[in-house]
Formats: sequence, structure tokens, C-alpha cells
Amino acid sequence: MPHTKRRRLVTTALAVALGATTLAACGSGDDSTSESGPVSLTYWTWTPGMDKVVDLWNKGPGKKDRITVTVKKQASGDTLVTKILTAHKAKKAPDLVQAEYQALPTLVSNDALADISKQVGDVEDKFAEGVWQQTTLGTDAVYAIPQDIGPMMFYYREDLFKKYGLTVPTTWEQFAETARQLKKKAPDKSLTTFSANDSGLFAGLAQQAGATWWTTSGGKWKVAIDDTATRKVAAFWGGLVKEGAIDNQPMYTPAWNKALDTGKQIAWVSAVWAPGTLTTAAPDTKGKWAMAPLPQWSATEDLTGSWGGSSTAVTTDSAHREAAAEFAAWLNTDPDALNALAKDGGIYPASTSAQLSGAFSNPPDYFSNQADFYPEAARIAKTTAPAAWGPNVNVAYASFKDAFGSAAKNKSDFAAALHKMQDDTVADMKKQGFGVSR
Repeated sequence: MPHTKRRRLVTTALAVALGATTLAACGSGDDSTSESGPVSLTYWTWTPGMDKVVDLWNKGPGKKDRITVTVKKQASGDTLVTKILTAHKAKKAPDLVQAEYQALPTLVSNDALADISKQVGDVEDKFAEGVWQQTTLGTDAVYAIPQDIGPMMFYYREDLFKKYGLTVPTTWEQFAETARQLKKKAPDKSLTTFSANDSGLFAGLAQQAGATWWTTSGGKWKVAIDDTATRKVAAFWGGLVKEGAIDNQPMYTPAWNKALDTGKQIAWVSAVWAPGTLTTAAPDTKGKWAMAPLPQWSATEDLTGSWGGSSTAVTTDSAHREAAAEFAAWLNTDPDALNALAKDGGIYPASTSAQLSGAFSNPPDYFSNQADFYPEAARIAKTTAPAAWGPNVNVAYASFKDAFGSAAKNKSDFAAALHKMQDDTVADMKKQGFGVSR
């Protein structure tokens, strides 16, 4: 996950390419019948070490002898999605592509991804329901196989919690009270910060609360970024910022790194890839942190959001969709492949069984003090709430960074920022010719 945590979706210019296409019309091409004879596939991916993983397939016995996969390393995020759509326009897209979950609606809306449900439907039970749902876009179709995920968790300085007599919060109400308690006991410290420079964090928090930002019905999109769940999340964090209970500085800056490393900020709402970030940002505090589940909105709930992650998809340009789907399923469900992905690619696998494999038998070095880090992470991952993405996530994310960035800095109304995010997203979809029911 350290390789995917801050990737962004398509550029604004790319959104123009969506035109008036709708989700209902996409990915409907028929696949070829059973493959016969040698097949050569090309796979575009950014994951480090993927060539080593694919070698396991190419050199493997049985059916793999007739299907050869060639890895073509690509840049990630905006650059890759743009390149895929450009290649697809010329009918020259590769057989397989790595795609972030948020990018799938954009690619599907451009008819760039094939429905592989007939080939891979039997692997659904290997993934958490909320993770698998992201590759189906809420339909009976399957547009990709989950590869890696970023379940969200709560990280905290175990030593400083003990020093200040703080209890690890299990609800968001307790989280707010913990922030206030710390301010009273140590005014120069903050429990955490609200940051608007990584939209994925807010999206994951809204997802945990039950948000459904994009849905489709009758060939039209409904945009509900300002739904009840998201308004609750915005009001909660906006209130803490306004009263000064938490900091309002952005993440991933030298000042943020220093705050983590010196104990000025003693907790961080993050995802399973956090140990990699903390290793660089706060090297002097190694072994002093612990991980716990994300606080809940109700003591009876057990849900988490997702921050990052990607999938393996088959393109509509592939002349060998059945073979490509077979490889995609192997890559993300085979024990040897998943172990190699974890070892050589540094990913946290979407496959639930792989999350307890040999690659995760020991905790991250930074968390050597928490022996149950990965067993707990696997338990949390199973509670991932469903997410609902649309064809212009890039516009929504850009609006979030502008509107919420200003609101956090000025300690102003987060409700107004959320409303602007909603309006900007709807206006862009209408501009591109999408039917919008709200």
C-alpha cells in the first residue's frame, strides 16, 4: 500500500473524454470462446517487482505453458489512466491493466474494461464483500479482480497515551473526548490533524459512515456527496478543528513529519500501509506506536473505510479475454503469486487468505512491539464497508482539496465546503453530458 496511498484519479482534461457515455452501456462485448494454442498477453502495471511475480506464471506447469504474460511497467494514477484511454481510443490497449478502484467507473464508462464475470465469478468468496463490490460497480458484471487494499485503522503513540492517562477510543465520540483531554493536559500537543491534501482519507471516513456518493438508476447518475453520512463526518471533524481540539495542518509536510517524530501529534487515522510512511516521517519513534481498529459511530458497529488499493482488469481491446481473466484470477488468488506480490511488490493483498500468509507472519519492523499487527489488520480488513465511485472522482477530489483545505485553514464551516464539493461534482457531470438525477 505505500505505493498507492496518494495516487490520484484522472485529470480534468481527461473527463472530457467521457462525453455522454453511461455506465449501463459499457463492457458488454462478448468474450472469445475457449482459447486454443499459445497466447501472448501484455500487462500494464506500476507494482514494483511484478516481473518476478509474473515469472512464476510464465515458468509454471500446466495451462500456463500456453499463456505467456509480458509486463510493461507504467507510471501510476492520472498518467496511466490517460494512457489506457488513449490506447483504447486507437483500439490498442493492452490485455490487462492495473487500475485503482476509484478509476474503474471512468474506464468502464469509456467501454475500456471487459465484463469477466463468466470467467472469474467463482473467486468472489476469496475477498471481503465490501472489497469485491468495488470491482462490480454495484452490478452483476465483474470488471476487475481485487489486488491490494488499504483498510483504515487508528495509530497512536502507546507511550504517550499511557503518560497522559488516555484510553484508546473505540467510538468517534470517545475520540473527540480524548482529543480534548489531551489538550487540557498538554496544550502544546494534538491528538491528530485534519488534512485536506489527501482526499482518500475523507472518502474512506465517509465510506465507513455509510456514504454512497455515486449510484446509477435508469441510465442516470445520482450524486449524493452531501448525504447524511458524509454531513455527519464533515460536521464532526469541522467541529474539532473549530474548537481547536485537533490541529488543522496538512499531512506529508516537513512540519507534519516533525510533529509525529517529536510527539507533538500523538495519533494518526490512516490505513494498513501507515508503517511505511511512519518509518520515513517519524524514524525516532519506531517501536512506540500501536495500531487499533478505527473508532465507530456506534458501539454496536464494526466497520472500516478503505484508503487506497487497486485491481487487475481485462480490457475490451484484448483478443484473448478468457486467457487474460484466467491470469488475473491466478495473480490475485494463487498463494505463491500473492506471497510474491507481498514480498516483491510490497502490497497488502485483497485476498483474505493471503492476509494471514507467510509474508505476514511477523509484524512490520516499525511495529515489532505489536506481534498481532497483521492478524488484527486481517480482521479489520474483513469489515471494509462498500464504496460507491463515479466517473468524475477526480473533480470531486479536487473540489474537496480546495474547499476543505480553505475551511480547515480558516476554521470555517465544513458543511459549506461539502456543499461546494457536491455542486462542483454535479455541474461537471452535466457539463460532460451525463444524465444526472440530482
